[in-house]
Amino acid sequence: CGTMLTNISNVLRACAQRNGAAAVISARTYADFTAQATFEVKKCDTHKLDEAPATEVVMTREEGLQYYRTMQTMRRMELKADQLYKQKIIRGFCHLYDGQEACAVGIEASINLSDHLITAYRAHGYTYTRGGTVKEIMAELTGRRGGIAKGKGGSMHMYCKNFYGGNGIVGAQVPLGAGVALACKHQGRNELCVCLYGDGAANQGQIFETYNMAALWKLPVIFVCENNRYGMGTSVERAAASTDYYKRGEFIPGLRVDGMDVLCVREATRFAAEHCRSGKGPILMELQTYRYHGHSMSDPGVSYRTREEIQEVRSKSDPISMLKDRMLSNNMASVEELKEIDVEVRKEIEDAAQFATTDPEPPLEELCNHIFYNNPPLDVRGTHPWSKLKSVS
Repeated sequence: CGTMLTNISNVLRACAQRNGAAAVISARTYADFTAQATFEVKKCDTHKLDEAPATEVVMTREEGLQYYRTMQTMRRMELKADQLYKQKIIRGFCHLYDGQEACAVGIEASINLSDHLITAYRAHGYTYTRGGTVKEIMAELTGRRGGIAKGKGGSMHMYCKNFYGGNGIVGAQVPLGAGVALACKHQGRNELCVCLYGDGAANQGQIFETYNMAALWKLPVIFVCENNRYGMGTSVERAAASTDYYKRGEFIPGLRVDGMDVLCVREATRFAAEHCRSGKGPILMELQTYRYHGHSMSDPGVSYRTREEIQEVRSKSDPISMLKDRMLSNNMASVEELKEIDVEVRKEIEDAAQFATTDPEPPLEELCNHIFYNNPPLDVRGTHPWSKLKSVS
């Protein structure tokens, strides 16, 4: 018995020594991480600009870890939404953003939360970067009371402070974004509006009318065309006589940016934001990106493009893999550290999905609430012409 206790004691002592050594090694390794590094990014094509965004950019270790966590959260959230949709837990429209994460994260890295942002229906990622939680977004997708729009907006209609959706009508958010920019200019708070649309919406007439007004009034708006190469099932080459979307503003300066590189997007957005804040008026950015899923969940995404094409983008240009490789090759993080982030993100997504499938749906009496802002209650016709529901603003 005494011999057994001695052996156990020796094992514990050896473990303690090993753990202590591991702790020392770990501490030394973390201390030896590169605090910041300089990276070469792809040069942006320019239109009506004498200068261009820098091609040498600096990223700190903290920034890199934050970008990685945010993009990984967005990716996992969309993959979970795909799973829940196929289980018929999410219904209706659902447009996923996986593959385009560098656009949202790069833009947000160079503007403030006090600035404004409006986008089309591929809105889950921006709802998250603007301050919505994964739990609120997932619950909105499943139409639950705890959703960010109280379960009444669904995939296409999510909102946060200074984030105006989530808009389902193709291109209709662009004049709205210019209106927000007009308010920014009138209020004189040195704020700007980022107004996003896709390559499919880029041929809409209302967009060109908005360009005209924004240029005339020198509005502080960054028009962003997220060119993911397909408008629904139609390639850009078949949809547009000119695919130089960054030149479409004609009299408005433009940039064409590698939308799969978070640092390239960040630097271009910083350049564009300075342009707007200096009183020079609007600027247009075309972010060349790619969506891994189809246009929406009803689109398998492989009838108009090949699986090989999707796989090639994933293997060569994936925004998360590119950032990860940069950080590892420059000793800004360890494989174990990034894996730890992955585990934490997966748990957050699973917890949110659990909430989104157990939270109750909004009750019927809330159906007509929030029709008007700050109005007295009014009677609204309900489920048939003779039933009445009372709205509450």
